[in-house]
Amino acid sequence: MLVSAGPAETFGYTSSSKLQLTSAAIIAREGPPSRSHVLRIGKYLLLAACAAVFLAGCGRDKTVEDAGPEALYQKGQEAMDGSNYAGAIQYFTALSARYPFSPETRQSQLDLIYLHYKSGHPEEAADAAEQFERENPTHPRVDYCLYMRGLISFDQAPNVLEKLFRVDMSLRPPKDTMKSFSMFQDLIRRFPDSEYVPDARQRMVFLRNRLTQYENHVAEYYINRGAYVAAVNRAKYALEHYPGAPELEKTLTIMADAYDKLGMQDLATDARRVLTATYGQKAGSEERAAQL
Repeated sequence: MLVSAGPAETFGYTSSSKLQLTSAAIIAREGPPSRSHVLRIGKYLLLAACAAVFLAGCGRDKTVEDAGPEALYQKGQEAMDGSNYAGAIQYFTALSARYPFSPETRQSQLDLIYLHYKSGHPEEAADAAEQFERENPTHPRVDYCLYMRGLISFDQAPNVLEKLFRVDMSLRPPKDTMKSFSMFQDLIRRFPDSEYVPDARQRMVFLRNRLTQYENHVAEYYINRGAYVAAVNRAKYALEHYPGAPELEKTLTIMADAYDKLGMQDLATDARRVLTATYGQKAGSEERAAQL
């Protein structure tokens, strides 16, 4: 179940643990290669084979083997409810292999997104979400697929070395951040009434600021090397694409500085006027003091 997102535009989202997904959140409505296509096919064939072996070793459970897709789905649901994610994946994979066109199979494909995510396999979860959206473009749960793809990229954490050396992630090209922002943006645009929109909006506030930090870093790099026009362009990009981000205060300061160095005093004055009007007299005073 989603936790209330609070005010729509408040910065400070720090933990993905605020979202607690359950199987009930996934099974809301019922409808009718991880890095390449070849690898994805091979992966699912391997999973299907493992699932077949798993079912064969279940004491010849005739209820599961003979009762059809309903029984298989029920077994997978029970495993998922008991946090036996590996077992649930095997049941649902077997269900997809044996009854590819059943309603239970379609629901199980949505469940597999959640199961891979909870099992710590983000690439498999993203692949499953993308595949479901591609094969069922008009399904009412496509909003869930978009949300999960955004969440998976949002959750990409620094690796062990980055944590050990306290690497400033704002200095890295924000590939996953941009992907997550794009997915949430697409969700809000296509499904404005979705139950996932409030949480997506709150996450986008955090992501917007992260992206602005990176643009500021690049703009400062250009200023330090005398590429003032390039610095202005990066600052303009941040102002146009990430409105409302707290880091834009620094963006306006960078823009004013770049205009000063270009000798464009009127534009520098305009940037400072916007800085003062948006962030208060103190921000404008601090910026002017830094230039002295």
